[in-house]
Amino acid sequence: MHTAILIPARYESKRYPGKPLAELTGATGMAKTLIQRSWERARQVAGADHVVVATDDDRIAEHCRSFGADVAMTAPDCANGTERCAQAAVSLDPAPEVVVNFQGDALLTPPHVIDLLLQAMRADPDISVATPVVRCDATMLAAFEETRRQGRVGETSAVFDRQGRALYFSKEILPTRRTDAADLGTPVFQHMGIYAYRTEALTRYGDWPAGPLEMHEGLEQLRFLENGHRVQCCEVALGGAPVHELNNYDDKPRIEAVLRDLGIV
Repeated sequence: MHTAILIPARYESKRYPGKPLAELTGATGMAKTLIQRSWERARQVAGADHVVVATDDDRIAEHCRSFGADVAMTAPDCANGTERCAQAAVSLDPAPEVVVNFQGDALLTPPHVIDLLLQAMRADPDISVATPVVRCDATMLAAFEETRRQGRVGETSAVFDRQGRALYFSKEILPTRRTDAADLGTPVFQHMGIYAYRTEALTRYGDWPAGPLEMHEGLEQLRFLENGHRVQCCEVALGGAPVHELNNYDDKPRIEAVLRDLGIV
């Protein structure tokens, strides 16, 4: 199953302009950009045949080539990372059977998370889109709740059926937890913004217009659901590993603290 990992990266971000080129200091005091750290992490995935940065920005492209990354140039009007991956995938030779969208701000993603998605797709040819979810523990849920209290954009929750097929994704905390149902535990799953697509599904995505749910939530994966397309949620265990993403300026200190704690240079 020929697999390509694409890392979509754009310079013009409303929340964090120039984010891919933001520098993060590691355990030894060495500063590397977000995009370089994400590329280095993606290259640790054993099942990947090709790792490519997909961007529309010459500054990002030049920087990526300086540390040895392959780059695919895309149009500037891509609405999200999935559209950018769809454009970049057609330029790859050989054409991949599966494309992994490795979010450029998810530099702490453990490689085994992507391995699990690829295993699920090998085992079930009917899965055309797979994405990881993590059951929230008390610490993760508290962080999620604090993000919402502050009105910041951050974590995403996932709701799915007994077979793992996604029902909905939201920037709100779903499901709502009634006080009289506390004994049922905490059925909140945090979505990790990584996707594995079969190339056919990725190609179709670019032909669909964005629907109202995608536009309201700002979540690209909802386009698949709004068009009746299956998205498989794969529960992963992180063993306490942090999954912070660089979404806002004030996320940088806590990510740098994790880099130091994990000894990542």
